[in-house]
Amino acid sequence: MTALPVEAALPDLIAALDAASNAVLIAPPGAGKTTAVAPALLGRPWRDGKIIVLAPRRLAARAAAERMAELAGEAVGRTIGYRTRLDSKTSAATRIEVVTEGIFANRIQADPELAGVSAVLFDEAHERSLEGDTALALALDAQSALRPDLRLLVMSATLDGAAYARLMQDAPLIESEGRTFPLEYRYLGRDAGERIEDAMARAIRQALRENEGDVLAFLPGVAEIERTAERVGDMPGIALHRLHGSLSPQEQRAAVRAGSTRKLVLATAIAETSLTIDGVRVVVDSGLARRPRYDRGSGLTRLVTERVSRAAANQRAGRAGRQAPGIAYRLWDEQQTASLPPFDPPEILEADLSGLVLDLALWGVNDPASLRWLDPPPAAAVAEARDRLARLDALDADGRPTAHGREIARLPLPPRLGHMLIAARDHDAVATAARVAVLLGERGLGGKHADLSTRLRRWAESRDPRAASAARLASRWQGLVEPEGGSAPVEDDAGLCVALAFPDRVARRRGADGAEWLTVGGRGLKLDPADPLARHEWLAVAEAQGSAASARILAAAPIDAALVERLFASRIVTERSARYDPATRAVTPERRRRLGAITLSRGPDSSAEPAAVSAALEEAVREHGLHLLPWPEEARALQARVGFVRGHDSSLPDLSDEALGRSIAEWLPPLLQNIRRLDAISPERLNRVLQDMLGWEGGRALERMAPARLATPAGSNHEIDYAADGGPTVHVRVQALFGLKAHPMVARGAVPLTLALTSPAGRPIQTTRDLPGFWAGSWQAVAKEMRGRYPKHPWPDDPAAAAATVRTKKADARRSS
Repeated sequence: MTALPVEAALPDLIAALDAASNAVLIAPPGAGKTTAVAPALLGRPWRDGKIIVLAPRRLAARAAAERMAELAGEAVGRTIGYRTRLDSKTSAATRIEVVTEGIFANRIQADPELAGVSAVLFDEAHERSLEGDTALALALDAQSALRPDLRLLVMSATLDGAAYARLMQDAPLIESEGRTFPLEYRYLGRDAGERIEDAMARAIRQALRENEGDVLAFLPGVAEIERTAERVGDMPGIALHRLHGSLSPQEQRAAVRAGSTRKLVLATAIAETSLTIDGVRVVVDSGLARRPRYDRGSGLTRLVTERVSRAAANQRAGRAGRQAPGIAYRLWDEQQTASLPPFDPPEILEADLSGLVLDLALWGVNDPASLRWLDPPPAAAVAEARDRLARLDALDADGRPTAHGREIARLPLPPRLGHMLIAARDHDAVATAARVAVLLGERGLGGKHADLSTRLRRWAESRDPRAASAARLASRWQGLVEPEGGSAPVEDDAGLCVALAFPDRVARRRGADGAEWLTVGGRGLKLDPADPLARHEWLAVAEAQGSAASARILAAAPIDAALVERLFASRIVTERSARYDPATRAVTPERRRRLGAITLSRGPDSSAEPAAVSAALEEAVREHGLHLLPWPEEARALQARVGFVRGHDSSLPDLSDEALGRSIAEWLPPLLQNIRRLDAISPERLNRVLQDMLGWEGGRALERMAPARLATPAGSNHEIDYAADGGPTVHVRVQALFGLKAHPMVARGAVPLTLALTSPAGRPIQTTRDLPGFWAGSWQAVAKEMRGRYPKHPWPDDPAAAAATVRTKKADARRSS
């Protein structure tokens, strides 16, 4: 057998771990670090327990264990075994155990001393998964406090080894040169408007035609894999395989292992690292990847299709050169490579940190900064996670785990799903909750329907090995909280279980077509109106994808309205309010029952408190303005007079609308007692409000400065308009001013009145602010015209010396006789 490249570095690595507890190994793809390092450590004197190898994915864990066992000439499950969420193969003889990062996190929480474990190897650490970073932080903490003899080895192909060496207290850094086979790059480019499936199918056919050996094609997701498979079609002599996380172990093994027939493997990013796919000589890279991105604005995790990083692109290309010279076809232009991001961002900087925060609380750590991280978790994300865990009753007010939180953490599930499983005991629905938890973690199980009830039923009917394995896992989880067994799973309970896990995502239909939904947490969601779920009024939403404004429901289950009310009775709030209607100027008291952002019912409230009605009326005036009130003309005239005087003497109180608006709380509430309409306020009371503000002394000063009316020599009285555009103005018949030699003045003689002079019929004839000048000037022409129109009335040549009158000449004669 050809020696693995990493074997040249093993002596230095073994010496480093013999001398100290930590080391970092950098080995390029294909060097053999995953399969060669752990067996090489079995014979060391410090190794008296198991060697745990952490793999980022189930596929990688199984493949690594199977390959090591094959090289050792054993069946997997003896000296070398594996443990994943869905299945495991270990025995009492197992000395090397390959586990997923989540399995290890649960193990170290249950046993911080890691009894019976001599070494932990963190493989493919460059992937920087949240569980991997957490596992390393906890392992380093356990090593420093409890297990100084515990060996920790970080291994990867592309990570910053110096940074890890510093993190692990200046651990020795060992590098393997690896085996380098020539790798040719061919840049095909891609039209931005072309569908990725069409471009990939064309590139795959070209790669198969131009080269020998198996072809590995990288696509962003399962949907693109299926559409590309349709476009490629059946090709003679080519075995088409798919490779992604939702396939059964048997299907995954078939894609990885070499066969007698030339092979085309359509894969997601799952094939970038950790395992060698035998026979691959050609890689076709779409340049795209689908990554989960947690959106704190919406509280949802979005799957985002984005360009790969340079590190990921190099990993993909390296698949072609692991066993022989290879070729990498890339669907972008060569110059675009430099613009790719250098690395994928660490998951800890973008993920929901609820599981991490609960793990740390159980570890006895309130401040994540007290542990060693390559990238510390962001403070805002930690605070958000603490708040969510508190709502699940997993943490107390001081951030310590509650008894419920400890029970959640004991389960190999994210906090929400652990909470669901435990809470389901009170509803005799643990079996269903366990199966829902499996469904939410296993894409494609039970089909691709958004309706989880349908997927539960299809899963139960399936005879697929993957379905059977998932059913065993659900039974194990059920047994963790319900040892005696219990009721069988019921599809109708799916909505109940999802609501327990995601109470903030219980949603109500907004329109008749079911396209728009509103969640308890206040988020808007969308659903295809053609989806059978759209006909239900209520849904419990488990998964949605997209931005806060347009998230799309991916997984949900119907839930009955009565069940929603029973489940969340303690959270339903009854609010009484009084709503003002500008059209009627009235207040309608309303009673509303609300669950979060969702209004359950609303209607008139016959028992509304008068104070609430008054407050609503007052708020309406504040919002819409004082014009809503039934002000009498006298009040508006008073405001105008005071406003005029304040232009000359500011000693009077300000009665303008602006000033009244600022002091509304002082004068309006007494007017609103026992009424529901603003027009029910007495206009006289509004006028009295202004009179009271002015006061007796102010009223006297006002009358001196701005009298309300003009008394004429004829004995008539005329209202003075202080709001007129030309200043204080009075409309008066010119005959009533006969005999008046001085112009009428206000403001203690400082301002002349504007006299709007009219005929006996009330028609305007002249406007003047100089009455003597009018008498001496244009009066003669006016009088001549008036004599022709109104011959019965007196029109003297010298009006300043004539007697004032508002009567005809004949009426004056009768009065004087």
